Order: sequence, then structure tokens, then C-alpha cells
Amino acid sequence: MNTVQKEAVVILHGIARSARSMQSIADCIQRRGFDVLNLDYPSTKHSLEELTEKIHPQVDRFNVREYRKLHFVTYSMGGLLVRVFLNRYRPENLGRVVMLAPPNLGSEVADFWKNNWLYQKIYGPAGQQLTTDHTSPVLGKRVDCELGIIAGDRSIDPLHWLIIPGPNDGKVSVESTRLKGMTAHTVIHATHTFIMNNPEAHRLTVCFLENGSFLNPHENLS
Repeated sequence: MNTVQKEAVVILHGIARSARSMQSIADCIQRRGFDVLNLDYPSTKHSLEELTEKIHPQVDRFNVREYRKLHFVTYSMGGLLVRVFLNRYRPENLGRVVMLAPPNLGSEVADFWKNNWLYQKIYGPAGQQLTTDHTSPVLGKRVDCELGIIAGDRSIDPLHWLIIPGPNDGKVSVESTRLKGMTAHTVIHATHTFIMNNPEAHRLTVCFLENGSFLNPHENLS
């Protein structure tokens, strides 16, 4: 099929992760007929602004303007990265955006650990941008595209469960995943660490990419 008739999805992993961690959801999306770019980027080496400049050429090389629509699927910090990216390089053929467990209002876990030398060493400059008090104009305060957000409400970390107020996934509170202007928001029984591998997250992601809603029933994706 000519690419101009097809739709494509760019996938952005989270901090201290890799494209491999997003492979199962990438495969699921690809099976639905989308072309997929599952990006690797040095998430712990640079700030969100610097990371945006690094991924921009890769997205361009994906020849996005030849696709009818370009969608984005993100996990955790990848949600913040796509916000910066769209603020700077919003493609004319932008489609829908799905965020899995995004710390849109910051993470209380980052608040707790931000001054710890080991946290700083592991997570680098971007790790300091995950706090609840971090504000940056490059993120933008709201979105102006179709945005679906999937949050988790299960934790396998008792310490972080005590730190984070309200329902949470062990890293991010459900409330912190929200963003002004979002189209849809839903909560599933999943932990932050493994939400990208959750079958329900897969189903909902594809449903939103195809329909712009989490409410439409979807056929078996296996």
C-alpha cells in the first residue's frame, strides 16, 4: 500500500528503558496495519529539550509526511517527551496520541528521590524534570490534539505506595496522569513497570488509535 494511504505510529519508551521494552505493544499495533517506528533514545543522558532534538531527525527520516496520519504512543516519561516534541515540531499530519502512565503533573517518587545521588546518577537530567514542582513552557499546559491517557492503579512497591497519595501505579498517581485538554482518560489494573505489556492496555491503545475513544468495543488482538 502507498504510504500516503497508510497511518503510522511513533512509539516512545520511558526513562531508563529501551525500545525493546515496548516491543510487545509495537507488535500489537503493527498487526492492526500501522507502520511503526519504535524509537530508542538516550533517556538518562539529556534533558527533555535535548532529547527532543535527538529524536526529531529520526522521526523525520521515518518520512512521516508521506503518511495520512502520524500517531504517537508513549510510556511514562515518553509522554512528557512527546509534549515537548509536539510543541516544537508538530507534524501537519498529526493523528492521535496515547499515553501510558504519563507523569503529566509529575511523580511523587521523583520528588522523594530527586536529591539522592544514586537517583541523579541513574536517571540523569531528565530525572530532575519528573518532579511535581517542575514547570517548563516547552511542555505546554494543555494539548490540542486527540489524546487518550491510560493510568494504572496497582503497585508492587510498598514504600512508593505510601509516598504517593491516592490510587497509583507505584510511580505515578492516577491524578498526576491527567492533562488539560485530554480527550479520554481511563484506569486499568496494572503497575507502572509492566503496563506497556498489559493486554488491556494493548486493546485500549489500538481502540483509541482507530476510533479516538476507549469506549468502542474491539475485536480480539491476538
